[in-house]
Amino acid sequence: DRSIDVKDKSLYMTTVTADNILEGKLIGDWLVKEVNGKPCNVVELQGTVGASVAIDRKKGFAEAIKNAPNIKIIRSQSGDFTRSKGKEVMESFIKAENNGKNICMVYAHNDDMVIGAIQAIKEAGLKPGKDILTGSIDGVPDIYKAMIDGEANASVELTPNMAGPAFDALEKYKKDGTMPEKLTLTKSTLY
Repeated sequence: DRSIDVKDKSLYMTTVTADNILEGKLIGDWLVKEVNGKPCNVVELQGTVGASVAIDRKKGFAEAIKNAPNIKIIRSQSGDFTRSKGKEVMESFIKAENNGKNICMVYAHNDDMVIGAIQAIKEAGLKPGKDILTGSIDGVPDIYKAMIDGEANASVELTPNMAGPAFDALEKYKKDGTMPEKLTLTKSTLY
């Protein structure tokens, strides 16, 4: 789900990756519509510091909310893309923000962190998905269960099928010599 910087682009045929900026933007767009002009303080669980995915997902979300003055990111910290760290950081956000009463939404750069955050929200006596909205990215099975249970609001699926388009490009090249585009972006769907 990430690309690398290569000076000699002849060393590879194509890169199949997600549009991480778009994924963040889809969550931000969802939030803008969901709160419909009402004030909303967001806490952000970032991925690993310096990771391109974390940088891009943050950028996309920020782009989506930049024209919504009612939405503000009030806290942002790395949860290292893990459930346990997401829970730990969310616990500190809740304590710092009037036992969570100042938080409208938690935006996590992946589903595992938001699942950890959901645990922290419940342990604080709040209702995830209602008292504090959730938005995240990846589309792991546990997030769909949380959505069915009413504890998660929105997730953008990171398609697991990146090998399919890569092999399709390779087969086409072997068959008739057609070089694929250097960049193939997979579909990003908001649920």
